[in-house]
Amino acid sequence: MPDLQAIIGRLKENDAITRKFNAIETRILSILNFKDLFEVLLTEIQEKFSIPYVWISLIEQSELSDLIKTLETSDTLRERINITSRETFEALVGTDMAPKLVNADLKPYFRLLPPKRKFFIKSLAMIPLSLDGHVIGSLNQADFSQKRYQPGIDTSLLEVLAIKVSLCLSNVTAHEKLKHLAYHDPTTGLLNRRVMETVLAREFARASRYESPLSIAFIDLDDFKSINDRYGHDAGDETLRHVSESLLQMSRECDVVARYAGDEFVLILPQTPQEACEQVVARIRDYLCAQPFAWQDDLITVRFSYGISSTTEPDIPDWQTLLREADQNLLAAKSKKNQRVKE
Repeated sequence: MPDLQAIIGRLKENDAITRKFNAIETRILSILNFKDLFEVLLTEIQEKFSIPYVWISLIEQSELSDLIKTLETSDTLRERINITSRETFEALVGTDMAPKLVNADLKPYFRLLPPKRKFFIKSLAMIPLSLDGHVIGSLNQADFSQKRYQPGIDTSLLEVLAIKVSLCLSNVTAHEKLKHLAYHDPTTGLLNRRVMETVLAREFARASRYESPLSIAFIDLDDFKSINDRYGHDAGDETLRHVSESLLQMSRECDVVARYAGDEFVLILPQTPQEACEQVVARIRDYLCAQPFAWQDDLITVRFSYGISSTTEPDIPDWQTLLREADQNLLAAKSKKNQRVKE
């Protein structure tokens, strides 16, 4: 006959664990951004259950990993999130939603650890997380004790935690998507015009305060209409994405790339005088000419016209004037190009 005291003790222990899970659920259900969700979730689990190591593994190129890469993350998240390939994840964790516990031969699982982190662990629990019915990663817990996550122990509470966290992820993902669309152009993923103007105002104020040069380039694609007319609007959208990726690839981390409207783009280059800006745009122009992209059976080469302005020029009192000057210089460049074509 089972020991009554042992049964009562186990019931009390489970009740205490349930209360801790409920407290964590209460904290995370109202959070609507990835940064706070993961920071609170990881910290709460670690503190409430006295777990030495808690982190998250995400499957590479899953919807969630792609979204997180586009968002600013804290030092805490960079140290506690691991992005791995689907092949590696499924080989270690599996493809279903059942938590996996291991306390022997842990070396293969080190591939799930955050980059450049070394954990002294003897047992590990991996709790799969899902988004819209698809496994996108796992919430991982590790301990110094080999017995804590011993295979065969009851994992029902861990399964409940996985369901709660997965629901939160679904809510946060929907919210972050809407927020991302509010700031970014849906076709190219670049910052949209409204956000670009806010950034330009901020950078202009900073350049004025520290007396540092700020330059911008206004770019307009040549013969973009002919691409749409000849190949269709899908080809036009692919052209815009090709240009966007090239602009990002050829720009510095501190530069800002935005889609202004239609086939127009704006580059904001902090701490860059006009001559250096000219060199940057010339490199981008040469790169695009040398890198046509394939569409159906053809190669499409993208060319553009541009206008540049800089705070080093006289009579630039505000960011609106800086932008207007670049636009006027762009129109002048296009006019000269059209005249040469007619001749």
